[in-house]
Amino acid sequence: MTTTTAQTDLQLQRKVLAALAFEPKVNAADIGVSVHDGIVTLTGRVNSWTQRYDAEHATLRVRGVRGVADEIEVEVPAEHVRGDEDLARSAANVLEANILVPEEGVHVSVRDGLLTLSGEVDLHFQREAAEASVRTLAGVRGVANLLTVRPLEQPGWGQVKQEIALAFTRHATLDANRVQVEVEGGVVTLRGTLRSWAERQDAENAAWAMPGVHQVHNELSISPS
Repeated sequence: MTTTTAQTDLQLQRKVLAALAFEPKVNAADIGVSVHDGIVTLTGRVNSWTQRYDAEHATLRVRGVRGVADEIEVEVPAEHVRGDEDLARSAANVLEANILVPEEGVHVSVRDGLLTLSGEVDLHFQREAAEASVRTLAGVRGVANLLTVRPLEQPGWGQVKQEIALAFTRHATLDANRVQVEVEGGVVTLRGTLRSWAERQDAENAAWAMPGVHQVHNELSISPS
């Protein structure tokens, strides 16, 4: 590693530490941060899955972060430890109560506090809504979202490509000229180079928002310069 790269990584480490300290839902004192060539490794222990999730996403929003290796361990406090049956029942209840999650098609299973969502939904935002519903449940040690988006009959994929490109131009944080869009069937592939991980995620979300899209290959790279 060159001296310049080491200095840049040190600056980025300080920015990530500041971002974690600024995030009210995260106890930054419990989290270690190291950086190598723009890749941030998070370590330490937190007492809930949502804290780990929030720490990772706060890190990804920092300009210059090219990727995150999340090695944070979740240690649920004794007073919040729950049996798998109890946790599965609570997860099913919150999914049922969320009007954004379809009544059928979403299944939940729990093993040792690790919660898995499976099944099919019609739209990507339903997949995200299901995960958000269960993420904050007390006792959850991890969430695996295996929900897939059901392919839809959608004629005119060329028009879908144009609509995605237009969505990029309307997005305040995106430089649409940096993103190339390919659409085949309901599969969208994004290529190009963006300035931050958050911008990369915004581009993926915009592609997912188009009806008929059931898969997005995000091949966008990050170059802060």
